[in-house]
This record gives sequence, structure tokens and C-alpha cells, in this order.
Amino acid sequence: MPFPRASRRAAAVVTLTALTAASACQLPGGDPPPPAPPTGASTAPAAGPIAGNGPNQEPLQATRDGAGDPYVPTDGNGGYDVQNYALDLTVDPGKPAKTLDAVATIRARATQDMVEFNLDLTGLDVSSVKVDGKDSKFVRAGSELTVSPAATIAGGRDFTVRVAYSGTPQAVNDPILGQYGWIKTPDGVSAACQPSGAHTWFPGNDHPGDKATFAITLTVPKGLTAISNGERGKVTDKGGFSTVTWKADQPMATYLAMISVGKFKVKEGLTKGGIPILVAVDDTVRSPSVDEFYRMKADITDAWAKIFGPYPFGSTGGVIDNAAVGFALESQTRSIYGDFAPGESIIAHELAHQWFGDSVGVTRWQDIWLNEGFASYAEWIWSEQQGGMTAEEFFTTRYNEPENSQSWLVPTGDPGRERMFDGFGVYERGAMTLHALRKRIGDDRFFTLLRTWAADHQYGNATTEEFVELAERISQTELTEFFNAWLYGTVRPAL
Repeated sequence: MPFPRASRRAAAVVTLTALTAASACQLPGGDPPPPAPPTGASTAPAAGPIAGNGPNQEPLQATRDGAGDPYVPTDGNGGYDVQNYALDLTVDPGKPAKTLDAVATIRARATQDMVEFNLDLTGLDVSSVKVDGKDSKFVRAGSELTVSPAATIAGGRDFTVRVAYSGTPQAVNDPILGQYGWIKTPDGVSAACQPSGAHTWFPGNDHPGDKATFAITLTVPKGLTAISNGERGKVTDKGGFSTVTWKADQPMATYLAMISVGKFKVKEGLTKGGIPILVAVDDTVRSPSVDEFYRMKADITDAWAKIFGPYPFGSTGGVIDNAAVGFALESQTRSIYGDFAPGESIIAHELAHQWFGDSVGVTRWQDIWLNEGFASYAEWIWSEQQGGMTAEEFFTTRYNEPENSQSWLVPTGDPGRERMFDGFGVYERGAMTLHALRKRIGDDRFFTLLRTWAADHQYGNATTEEFVELAERISQTELTEFFNAWLYGTVRPAL
């Protein structure tokens, strides 16, 4: 499958021969009743394992220098829970030796007594660290910034860390996942960070299990536009620079933070459903016009709100930048696309992530199918809605992949770090799992399940075990054998 990692789906789309079988599955009609979502982000440990042949899952055991996730053992940190990031970034793409001059103010709550703690930060020069306004000692080692405050931080207490730093962030060049993170463009920079690129440009707790609100203030040379997550404040000009603050008021994982600095055509307004929308398109990319991009984003956002439940954030939109990467990323509220022409299928995928992946985040990277399988299935739903291939036709085509094919050897629910963004094993087989479940429990229960899942875990984190429990509760069906076969087996499941 010519699909690169993550939701970084390549612009190329596989063309499949339409099948003759008609789908027996129908989408629910009308707007679902608005759920009453919980507030705040979930920090509960992972639930127990699925019975049967599923792997033995243990709750993440965080240490000072890691969140306990075996897929990314040095990402994240224990001992505290970040509440808010306030990033004050001066980005000058014309200064290659010092593109970034920044101050990060991190408000957090200690979960245990701490005489020192770690922040994730790669490269860059740290000039000072203050904890609650007092100078603190710090040490750099690899991607860890170890901070020793002047006094012990008691468990349960809120504290504030201020880190002043500068330099030129470097892209991550991973032998397995490729290049991502801070990408230089011909007229600026673009940052897309899944899974571990956020700490190349700001210090923090870089694991999706610790969500926080964000305020990102960007100061850039006049003539350039600075775009980030959330809602835009007033733009002010001073001394040849322009400054704007973007606020993401709903909790967000660090890898979903994005910035794009460059020359863009920008369009904003409201979708027909009343959701604020802002899109931006670089003039030089091979892409839809800003008007067409706006239309697709608005129409698909409204469609998903009818199927998945109310849109979870304050605004929607996206950025097409002239970054030389062949992927898109579901950055919260404002998905970011590289230098290619995204069609409706990819846009539908990234927008579905706003519910599944952004609002409901993974507790551990092993469960990435909860992001990618759901978003891939949304592509099938969108095709069916538009009169293209039905979800049943997509499923049948994928299912007929030869049983001895390598495609079936990747266990969807635990693919390993090397295959965590596998095109068939995670994306397509994840979508197939959902369609097989839909056929098993029926449309009414299936779409109730999706809406309930999005509502129950809004702004939080969840696991496969929790999804299985909810599916069993809503369907009143025992599904252990079903999910073990589809998520953890390495042969084609029987129908």
C-alpha cells in the first residue's frame, strides 16, 4: 500500500475496481442528540487486558525520564501533569544560525514530591530555568532537561516552570518513521510532530498521555503569516515584526501542536453548521485553491458532526504548506498538509481525527489503531456518502488480500514501533475491524458506539480495552474472541 506512516497519508490514492455487491450498512440519519461530555483530560491508568489471546497489557509505569511507553521509552516524564503551555516564540527563517528565540512557561501539578524533574527537549540552547520565579539548576543529557528547583515541590501542588531557550530546531530523521518535526520551507518553517517531534522546538512532557491547553505567541518578520492551533488573537506590528497569539482552550497532546510560518492565502468564516473555520494555502504548492480547500474542510466537518457527535473544538480548518514532505497530520483544529494536492479522502481522514485521535487520544502508542483505523474507516464512509465505493466494497476488497500475504502478519492492536503506522496492518485492518464490528452488532448500535466513545472520552485518553468494554456494553454481546482475532491475530480472521 503506497501510504506512508501515521495519518501522513500520501497524496496518491489507490484506485480500486468497483465491486458489484451493494452495502447492507446504512448511515444513521439526522443529528444525534448532543452528549454531555466530561470536562478535563483523563489521566487514569490503562484498563486490564482483553481475555483470551490478546497481549498482557500493563498500565504505563512512568519514571522521571519516561512515560513508561515501550514504543517510545524516552518520551514523556513522570512526577507531574502539565496543565498549560504558554509558548512565546520569535521565528525568523532568515537567520539559519538562530531561527528560534523562545520562552516556554509551563504550568503543571506535581503528582508526587519532587526534588528534581525532567522535561523533554532536543538540541537548542537553554539560557535559564526558573521554577515559581526562582532560578533553578538544570542539566542537559540527550533529549532530557533535568531541572533541580530551589526547594522540593510537594505532591499535589501547582508549580510554574519558565525555560528561556534559542537556536535552530532540527527535523527528526528517524530510520523507521522518516523525517518529521520542524521542517524548513522555502519561505519559512512548518512543524508537524507525530510521534516525537514536539520537543525539537519546545520543552515539555512529550507523550500523548499528558494533554494540556496551549497559548502559542508567534512573532515573525512582517510579510509572513504565522498560523497555529486554536483561535487567533489580534495581530500587532512593531519594529518590522508581526505578533499574534493562538489559543487552544481544549486539552491537546504535544505532538498535535503545530506552527506554519510563510506566505499564505487565508480564508476564514463559518461552516454551514456554524463552526468557525480558518484555512491557509501557500501560493506555490500543487494544491486546491484556498476557496476549494475551505469548501471541502467546511462540508466534511459538518458531515462528521452529524455522524460522530458535536465538533469537539472551537474551530476547524487546515494549512497546506510548501514543506517537502509527503504526509498530512491531524494537528488539533488545524490539520497540516505537505506540498501535495490533498483530495477529499485525505481531508475526510484528517478531520475524522479531530474526534478520534485528537479529542479522544491514545494512552499508549500501541493503540494507534484507535486513531488510524477510525480515520481510515471515515474515508470509506465519506466515499459511500458521495456515491463512490461503499464501506462493504472497501472491506471486501481488503479482506480478499491473500491469506498468506505479509499484510496479515502485523497485529493491528500491537503492531510494534517499527510498524505502528503500517498502511495495511494498522490503517486498513483497523478500518476492517470496525466494519466487521458494524456488521456484527448492526448500524444503530455501531454508530451509537462511535458517538458514545467520542463523548465519554472527550479531551481525554483511552485504550483498546476500554473500547472493547464499551462495545460489549452497548451491543450486549461478548466480543473477546472477535477482537482478539481482528486486533491480535496474524492470520486473516474468519467471517
